[in-house]
Amino acid sequence: MNARFVALVAGVGFFFLALITQGVLPLVEPSARSTLVTAVIRTDLGELKWVRTDATDYTPLQLSGRQVYLREGCWYCHSEYVRPVTGETRRWGPVSEAGEYAFDVPHLWGTRRIGPDLTRVGLKYGDEWHFAHFWNPRMLTPDSIMGPYRGLFDSPGAPVKTVSDRSGNVTLEQTAVTTKLFDFFSKDQVKLTPNIDGLLFIPIVAQGKYPVIWTPNEEYTGDRVKLAAETKDLEALIAYLQKLGTNRGKWRDLFEPEQLEAGGITMPRSDEWINFGREVYERRCAGCHGVNGDGNGPAATFLYRQRPRNFTLGVFKFSLTQKPVPTDGDLIRTITRGVRGTAMPAWYELPLTDRLAVIQYIKYELAVDRSDPKNPYAYFVEEPPGPPLYIGTPPAASAALVTHGKDVWQQAKCWECHGNSGKGDSDRAAGLKDDFGFPIRPADLTSGQFKSGPKVEDIFRTMSTGLSGTPMPSYRDSLSEEDRWALAYYVVSLSAFKDPLTGEPLHIAAEDRAALNDPKLGARTAEQAYARAGASGRADVLAVSGD
Repeated sequence: MNARFVALVAGVGFFFLALITQGVLPLVEPSARSTLVTAVIRTDLGELKWVRTDATDYTPLQLSGRQVYLREGCWYCHSEYVRPVTGETRRWGPVSEAGEYAFDVPHLWGTRRIGPDLTRVGLKYGDEWHFAHFWNPRMLTPDSIMGPYRGLFDSPGAPVKTVSDRSGNVTLEQTAVTTKLFDFFSKDQVKLTPNIDGLLFIPIVAQGKYPVIWTPNEEYTGDRVKLAAETKDLEALIAYLQKLGTNRGKWRDLFEPEQLEAGGITMPRSDEWINFGREVYERRCAGCHGVNGDGNGPAATFLYRQRPRNFTLGVFKFSLTQKPVPTDGDLIRTITRGVRGTAMPAWYELPLTDRLAVIQYIKYELAVDRSDPKNPYAYFVEEPPGPPLYIGTPPAASAALVTHGKDVWQQAKCWECHGNSGKGDSDRAAGLKDDFGFPIRPADLTSGQFKSGPKVEDIFRTMSTGLSGTPMPSYRDSLSEEDRWALAYYVVSLSAFKDPLTGEPLHIAAEDRAALNDPKLGARTAEQAYARAGASGRADVLAVSGD
């Protein structure tokens, strides 16, 4: 018996072993069909707790996206399984559980991690990041080995001419291509902004409307644009990716690597760090924020809901200072955590030295008004951050505090922008703009995707400072500290017992809801997850309503 024969027999044996373990056993082994998982939910008092619940099946759209995922061979490079080792759990999230794969046929666990594991990719990035990523991954990560998937877009080869209409707006020339995508007789206008190279992304929500080429800051000055339209396949694929990991609920709100806190920290200026920060910026940030930091990078056209930050204006949303200019602590908090619900990802995996260096580059090279070349105005030099605002220990959560917060919500007229239910759907919402002229929708507070962070302290900070560059004002002078804490608790309660992906209410018995609302119930880890009293086997505490 020679080595070649042994290798042949072993190869055939391993093939059938894989067939049995992945194809036969899941059909005959009951545990392989269990839907039981542990998930994080938010209670009516704003607390985050683990519960035992059931995974939900894919919607038709998500299932269609899974077929696209298989068809395009995404699973060749990406695995979908978090193993129980520290490096994995700190990089991806909680360890995979059998119930998460109850509706996966075939399983896509994989072992080849040529690309990142995707088990927990759901809601890690906004949809807009995925649009840019599929068009050209290297716009976001220059050293990516993933190729473009432009076949997922409807992208005519020839550029389209831009013209002026009777109202003085710039629109697209009516051709066989554009009349297929748009309705030039519609009264419903949609504003679209090309990138600096003339690439124009057209999301599905913009199709069938009247196109207005919107460049308030001369983002593009040419007279022809190349179109890249979202397709049903692309919509479905992104819906599938956003589903991955969300059966574990709001686990990301308790993910320790993204929980960085920083105070009034300011690093001394260093030319060496600035030069290193330039390298980090060009590799990690320029794709969205632009080489010059003007928020007009090549990926910016895909970010149609919220444009990338324009650093050259020295305006930053998130700070904990008495003046708008943030400290290094504020900036590193934003970079580490990311901005939930947008294309700005959490960069907790980036080495701390990289994050500190890129802050130096942003502060001293990009956040500079160069309108007068002879006399540039460096915001962080001329207007250094003021004293930090102190945030004390939040008051203990209680139903009375949340009720008081609801009263403050009415008194402060938060509903004028965010709507009566907090979904961001008020009459004023559609007409709001940021300081740079772009439309900006108020946050849907019921989704639980809080840009400033998921903790009540984060919401209190937003109430106290506002969000610079947006219509969201500061309430530090108009509301007392007690009222701001109450309002913060009410805001986080708006996403209580809701699915993190769909925003739909979770079906839960009154006795279980009362038990979870009890502050004495810890359930801070998956091992301590709450199970319904008297529940058996599957412990089906919660189920998502809707599809």
